[in-house]
Amino acid sequence: MNKFFLVLTLIFLKLFSHSFAEPKINARTAIVMDYHSDKVLYEYEADIQIYPASMTKIMTTIIAFDLIKKGRLSLDDKFIVSNNAWRLSQSGYSSMFIMVNDEVTVENLLLGIIIASGNDACVALAEGIAGSEEVFAEMMNEKAAEIGMSSTNFSNSSGINDPDNYSTVRDIALMSKYLILNYPIFYEWYKEKTFTWDRTGGDPIKQGNRNPLLYKRIGVDGIKTGYLAVEQYSLASSMIKDQRRIIAVGSGFPSKKFRSTESLKLLNWGFRNTNTYEIAKKDITTFELDTWLGNKNKVIAVSKEDYYLTTNKKDVRNLKVSLEYKGPIKAPIRKDQKIAELKIQNKDKVIKTLPLYSSEKISKVNFFKSLITSLNYLIWGDV
Repeated sequence: MNKFFLVLTLIFLKLFSHSFAEPKINARTAIVMDYHSDKVLYEYEADIQIYPASMTKIMTTIIAFDLIKKGRLSLDDKFIVSNNAWRLSQSGYSSMFIMVNDEVTVENLLLGIIIASGNDACVALAEGIAGSEEVFAEMMNEKAAEIGMSSTNFSNSSGINDPDNYSTVRDIALMSKYLILNYPIFYEWYKEKTFTWDRTGGDPIKQGNRNPLLYKRIGVDGIKTGYLAVEQYSLASSMIKDQRRIIAVGSGFPSKKFRSTESLKLLNWGFRNTNTYEIAKKDITTFELDTWLGNKNKVIAVSKEDYYLTTNKKDVRNLKVSLEYKGPIKAPIRKDQKIAELKIQNKDKVIKTLPLYSSEKISKVNFFKSLITSLNYLIWGDV
């Protein structure tokens, strides 16, 4: 009997350790990141240079979304298609199939970029916004620097062949997070499966989204595929389960099939082996603390930042979150005064110390009431 249980335990431990082993990925470079905590769950050669191909178009749409958000661009604005843009609608390129001198709305150009991956739509949008694709690329690089994409340079709006258009999967993951966080309504377009362009001089053209994971009904809602002969296949993807989101970026997949299966492997591995916990939400997470000599007996302490903690599932037992403050807190208490802190620990190691602040002003009571309260405390030990 003892031998049976020993064998069973060894089998369990083998399976358990295998579950947490890093995935073996058929790609040149890859990264997996938790959206809420920004924790990198897995990386493989995440900082080597890649040619991002059509993943470049994520930044192209970010520039437009940013201008719309600032009121400097409208979805109803129309741009005239130049010969430069039209040339990219020829065979050999992914295209929206716009025609020279077409007047196309910003909304249709964005849908043509996001869903149909139209290189022609990218150039039309870039020229309409900035006057030329070169100036638009400068806007892209300024935004990349703002986001923190330290190993990226954009030289065009579509990602077509250019050795000066380069990035890393780490930077693409940062850019993807920025897109989802700052433009959640527009991000909904990234999960659309089809786009129909009512083109000039011909029947409408209906095209499907090139992201293969959108069709699997597994919670993937973006983001963008890419392909260049020199880079092979790439994909920035994002999956959401029970309000948790994970972002994965891989490049150098040897085929479309591997782009799909390996990206899904990365996403599933992240969900299966890690958990993310909401420790605090700005102005929402509250704690009621005792006060001393104040016009109120309690004060509400709040966090001024969101904080999420991501950890391997096997490490959950070692986590400890404690509330620390010297109480009761003596009045007067200023609004936004630091009055406590949350301490998050893994075993004996402090991971994060999160300050908590008073949500309101607590005035000190008058002298007579203060005296009575103090005597009460000395006699009865009751504040």
